[in-house]
Amino acid sequence: MTRVHILPALPSRAMAVSPLALAVVAAAFALAGCGRQGPQMPPQMTPEVGVEIVAPHPVVSSTELSGRLSAIRVADVRPQVEGIVTRRLFTEGSLVAAGSVLYQIDPASYQASYDQAVGTLAKAVATAAAAQTKASRYTELSKIQGVSKQDYDDAISSLQEAQADVVADRAALKTAAINLGYTKVVAPIAGRIGKSSVTEGALVTAEQTTALATVQATQEMYLDVTRSSVDWLRLQKEFANGQLQQAGKDGAVVHLVMEDGTAYPQTGKLLFSDITVDATTGSVTLRCVFPNPDGVLLPGMFVRARLEEGVNQQAITVPQLAVSRASDGSASVLTVDAANKVVQTAVTADTAHDADWIVTRGLKAGDRVIVAGSQKARVGALVTPVESPATAAAPTAPDTALDTAATAARQAAPTTTGS
Repeated sequence: MTRVHILPALPSRAMAVSPLALAVVAAAFALAGCGRQGPQMPPQMTPEVGVEIVAPHPVVSSTELSGRLSAIRVADVRPQVEGIVTRRLFTEGSLVAAGSVLYQIDPASYQASYDQAVGTLAKAVATAAAAQTKASRYTELSKIQGVSKQDYDDAISSLQEAQADVVADRAALKTAAINLGYTKVVAPIAGRIGKSSVTEGALVTAEQTTALATVQATQEMYLDVTRSSVDWLRLQKEFANGQLQQAGKDGAVVHLVMEDGTAYPQTGKLLFSDITVDATTGSVTLRCVFPNPDGVLLPGMFVRARLEEGVNQQAITVPQLAVSRASDGSASVLTVDAANKVVQTAVTADTAHDADWIVTRGLKAGDRVIVAGSQKARVGALVTPVESPATAAAPTAPDTALDTAATAARQAAPTTTGS
């Protein structure tokens, strides 16, 4: 017979774990996990910024000025005799040749005056011929005292009077011929004629102020623009000290921008500048001329002229977005020095060239100008410069690309392990 011995229950205080046992267990777990360590935070990275290295290069100095076009020659067609317009011999808006008949004024009265002048002159010529014969006869008779001295003098006087009548009547005939010719109103110049202010049946006079029509020669067009005398003096000094060279052998080249913003394909040239400064505006007038073979340019059209004044062979340019301006108008850029620290550099940038500013003071060749990521750069802070010559063309994309590259670099940082 098997006997089962039931042990008595242990006291509750025997279940308590001593501090020494806990220490032993903790040490065991520490030894078991030796050689493995959780991921650590990567070290903080310096921000990346896009920089553009300053390099002097030739830049064409240009100025954009606005004005209105005008025809190179303009002639108002006006009548020079009084009469009724019987015909209009042109089409409005068409090209007319110099001397072509535009209007016909009723010539009847002027034809009659001309015919009368012809008869008067013929009579005077006949009278002069008779007086010449008589004077010649009396001259011979006077030599033999065949006529009195008084008769001889009267014959000579009559001849001279008849000859004067011939001169006067010939002039009257010429005047009648001119007035008869004025009944045909002709184009004074070749060009394009505008609208007519009269129709057939209208009475016109030689003293009227209203032109019958206007002819404009538009094969070439003038553009008069103004610029300040201060700019004019600055240009003269830059040419004198060699900072600027002439853009062309014939002087300044001029490009035209139309009202819709498109560029005119034909280039013009600067003819001259006025010799007087306007006392009211302090400006000088410049006259440019443009070829207009296709008739695209019209008188009165508002355009902008871009004058290529000269070439700066050693110009320094920076993107306009890289230049910041203070409330007083002073300009500055952020640069990266040799220790890769951000420096705020004061510059002089008063002239724009496309999407850049031309810097005349403050930068030199080799300087690194921050053109992207400037919001992450602080003056005096350490940065990682990345040469980015194309950043000026896309002001927002470079910052995003740099941020993405920095994030990827942080994610790819190696994990430190220890035993």
